[in-house]
Amino acid sequence: MATHTITVNIRFCETDALGHVSNTSYFIYLEEARIRMFEELGYGSNIKDWCFILASAKCDFVNQAFFGQRLKIETNVARIGNKSFQFVHRILDEKTGTLIALGEATTVYFNFQTQKSEPIPEYLRKQLERYLISEPNGVTKKE
Repeated sequence: MATHTITVNIRFCETDALGHVSNTSYFIYLEEARIRMFEELGYGSNIKDWCFILASAKCDFVNQAFFGQRLKIETNVARIGNKSFQFVHRILDEKTGTLIALGEATTVYFNFQTQKSEPIPEYLRKQLERYLISEPNGVTKKE
């Protein structure tokens, strides 16, 4: 199983009046992780070729993060369905490994011309399977 990893430097503008990273900033970090993973899978940022739409996003905040901190975002795939798949993200302090947040995002394979979801192509399914995590009992979440 592969894990996709990026790092993020927290900027001052991403913090709030309480001095820690604003909850909205985490969704930007998770989006960045997904976009970089799509690029690694061969999907560039040419909007004409884009075939993904976000159906759901969630983030659980475990520990605070602050300006100047460097975060590591690890991304895997938790589930692959017929027309959608689910990313799971772990945001960690790069130095200490402390868990900062856990995220999930359900992404749909989508045709923007027809405005309809479509089955995930086999070549993409194979690429996503490289990142598929196993449940503790060894069963993968594949539909």
